[in-house]
Amino acid sequence: MNELLRTIFMIFLWSSPLILVFLIFCFITLRIFTGKSLMNPEYPPVRGTLFNLIFHYNELHDYMTRLAEKNPTFRILTPAPSYVYTAEPRNVEHVLKSGFGKYSKGDRGREILAELFGQGIFLADGEDWKQQRKLAGLEFSTRVLRDFSCSVFRTNAAKLVRFVSGLSVAGRAFDMQDLLMKCTLDSIFEVGFGVELNCVEGSSEEGTEFMKAFDASHALIWWRFLDPLWKLRRFFRIGSEASLRKQIKVVDDFVHQLIRKKRKLLALKGNCVSENINFIMQFFFLDCTITLVAINNVNAACWVLSSLIVTNN
Repeated sequence: MNELLRTIFMIFLWSSPLILVFLIFCFITLRIFTGKSLMNPEYPPVRGTLFNLIFHYNELHDYMTRLAEKNPTFRILTPAPSYVYTAEPRNVEHVLKSGFGKYSKGDRGREILAELFGQGIFLADGEDWKQQRKLAGLEFSTRVLRDFSCSVFRTNAAKLVRFVSGLSVAGRAFDMQDLLMKCTLDSIFEVGFGVELNCVEGSSEEGTEFMKAFDASHALIWWRFLDPLWKLRRFFRIGSEASLRKQIKVVDDFVHQLIRKKRKLLALKGNCVSENINFIMQFFFLDCTITLVAINNVNAACWVLSSLIVTNN
């Protein structure tokens, strides 16, 4: 009898993880399909679920393009509110232009992305978004900045061409996406901070580490949209959330260290001087009379990360 009980206990002990996984799968499946108006013609057609996105994660853009070719507007069901995707020009114009004020980033989106993008324009809504957009419009409409940024991008593009040509002549393989990201990093930091990182040529170890951490954290933060258990992982600091925490620390430390150095440097040189070419650096890091809002280190860091996303895209 004791031997039988011992055997039953061992079977339960070994099978309990599988039972737990099965119960979690059933719970997620019920959440996906419950109360989603699957056959209601007033809603866009359903063309997949969270499981489809996870299965096609490594080719997600191609997968979504194939779905959009059949139905320009469609739904993907998830345990949270369903995602609506649209490639219909009229819908895109409505969301981004004519009806822009009706659509917010949403509490869920802000919760997922806030650790990386903070209070930047990507997560801003309403008056906060308008204020940041006005600030960005002022800085990027400056002729001095336009001329300087064009010069910087042309110079770094020439460096990239020379570097790629050298690799080609040597018959070496290279990752073009990685090189483009490095070129972006070099350009935006030179325009924004007056700092030459030279990531393309590999002469800045700190800049290279920052670029790798930013790229990794960007991928990990977007994975949260497909991971229904990301909050649990974050609580226990395990798996992808543990890695994300480390990568974000690298990003934050690099950006904040650079901001502190530039604040001290500009403070030594005095207040804003309009002839100084590093206009963005002045604009964000000193308390100038032309600023529209009070910019602290956190907001400046958010602007840097947002600029990297925009220019990289």
